[in-house]
Amino acid sequence: MSQLQTLEFETGPQPKACVVVLHGLGADGNDFVPVAQALDLRAVGPVRFVFPHAPVMPVTINNGYRMRAWYDILGADLARREDEAGLRASLASVDALLQREQARGIPARRMVLAGFSQGCAMALLTGLRHASRLAGIAGLSGYLPLADSTAAERNPANADVPVFMAHGSQDEIVAVERGRASRDLLAGLGLGVEWHEYPMGHTVSMEEIADLQQWLVRVLGAG
Repeated sequence: MSQLQTLEFETGPQPKACVVVLHGLGADGNDFVPVAQALDLRAVGPVRFVFPHAPVMPVTINNGYRMRAWYDILGADLARREDEAGLRASLASVDALLQREQARGIPARRMVLAGFSQGCAMALLTGLRHASRLAGIAGLSGYLPLADSTAAERNPANADVPVFMAHGSQDEIVAVERGRASRDLLAGLGLGVEWHEYPMGHTVSMEEIADLQQWLVRVLGAG
């Protein structure tokens, strides 16, 4: 398991909360720095944002072109042909990053794991299996991978972790139906999922950022 390279910034000294943000396919940790900077989390207190870079690997659906990816995309059918080995390798790396942040002094209950697209998939995959209770999991424009194993593998510590999910109704990369199906599966497991849908494609909107900000303030609470 390789240690992930990261970017980070803190909104003030001695942060009392942490948000880890996982980027999408072909991007890197820089991708969501502007989104994080647009969030007003002063009510939470000082926050550390951590942006890991996914490893570089060949991606099958892109003709084997090497790019940053959390796992391989084997074909357009995201559910039937999953790169389980790649998913589980990144799961281990992201889980280790969460443990590293806890060792730096921020408790898991003051930590949110978030992601976009492939990063959303990794946030849901990892957060539900993490051994310490997180403040929440936020997934944008993505889906729950290895869905059939979720019930058996999720950790009791995060059996009722708050989940924020948002999706564009015109998403041309990850169909909104896939997001809705993931939402329904998680709700069926007893998780409280806050779902938002926006008239947009595979992107992020200001309305979405505002909704995410409200949810983050609520789950992270006052510092």
